[in-house]
Amino acid sequence: MQIIKKMTAKTQEIHIEEYNYPLPDEQIAKFPLPKRDESKLLLYKEGELGETIFKHLTDYLPEGSLLVFNNTRVIQARLLFQKETGARIEVFCLEPVEPHDYALVFQQTEHCTWNCLVGNLKKWKGGVLSKVMSINGEQVMLHAERIQTHGDTHRIAFSWDNPRFTFADLLENMGVLPIPPYLHRETEAADLQTYQTVYSKIKGSVAAPTAGLHFTPEILNDLDEKGFGREELTLHVGAGTFKPVQSDTLEGHEMHTEFISVKRSSIERILKNRNKIIAVGTTSVRTLESLYYIGVLLAEHPDATSEELIVGQWMPYEEQNNLLSPAQALQNILDYLDRKGQDKLITATQILIAPGYTFKIVKGIITNFHQPRSTLLLLISSFVKGDWHRIYDYALTHNFRFLSYGDSSLLL
Repeated sequence: MQIIKKMTAKTQEIHIEEYNYPLPDEQIAKFPLPKRDESKLLLYKEGELGETIFKHLTDYLPEGSLLVFNNTRVIQARLLFQKETGARIEVFCLEPVEPHDYALVFQQTEHCTWNCLVGNLKKWKGGVLSKVMSINGEQVMLHAERIQTHGDTHRIAFSWDNPRFTFADLLENMGVLPIPPYLHRETEAADLQTYQTVYSKIKGSVAAPTAGLHFTPEILNDLDEKGFGREELTLHVGAGTFKPVQSDTLEGHEMHTEFISVKRSSIERILKNRNKIIAVGTTSVRTLESLYYIGVLLAEHPDATSEELIVGQWMPYEEQNNLLSPAQALQNILDYLDRKGQDKLITATQILIAPGYTFKIVKGIITNFHQPRSTLLLLISSFVKGDWHRIYDYALTHNFRFLSYGDSSLLL
């Protein structure tokens, strides 16, 4: 009875406490398994539950499935500075401002600006922070100056004195990989490899798309040999992915906005195989479903800029935004790219997927087990039509490992 009530209530009125559950600390995976594909895989198909080992994934995928992966790569986004007083300040790079383009910002050789989180802010009243490091035998000094503050976010201007090094070089040599805060441990050398998917390519995330951590080159080959399709897109995961819903109802929660990039050829293939799409991870889900609403925006504004194509969090819940067929929405994007002479759609999304949402493109999801009271859990509940309790009860009572380094599920 309670589940029916949750499904029929307006999405904005959802009480987040209804998406809470007890998660024992011992079931949070602090480290990955030695072999990625030896993790457990919960199977959920039309209400039936079971389990297997992840390396047997291809035995359970629907025939002709097209798997869509997020190829983002986690950057070493935490920069640690020490003041002359001894105080340690952490600057956590969230998203580039100047230049705004991820590829361009990593190529900068003198200065750039980012929106950042700052740890131990009370010890940084003003002035410039500096950090010296040797890279390949050459010394470089990095400076950080806080130039603007908006809420919890600070705009930081970075500059450095050796143009032989790009900002990407500085992060790779000076930065620390940001592992999830709920692991309650420092980043270790092994995380540099284990907290990246084997297919990661495009730098920009501050958190891994963790469903993809289970894939190995062997599984990718297995997919190819058995005739399953593979396609990639990019969503740079922001720190907001760890942000719990703190308001009593969903109406008071502001979703984070994340950069997305999808090739024209990928959209063509998604259109052609739109009834067989399996999203690898919630970030792929959010990108794929955002494509539908970008197509809706283009129906109204055929010459919109990339900024005008950002999907707002409540857009899916307005009736007039759900009238197009998925095929027409995707075709609108292809036509737009043709008019612009572009081979890639680049914009951002703030989409919120929660009970009350109707899926337009995604037919199956491969995903890990998510935190209580999180928007990711709301997304899962939406996909399984409120049946998340049974899935999570099964995982908890069958010793599945939870969160980023934990086990995963195939939801059909």
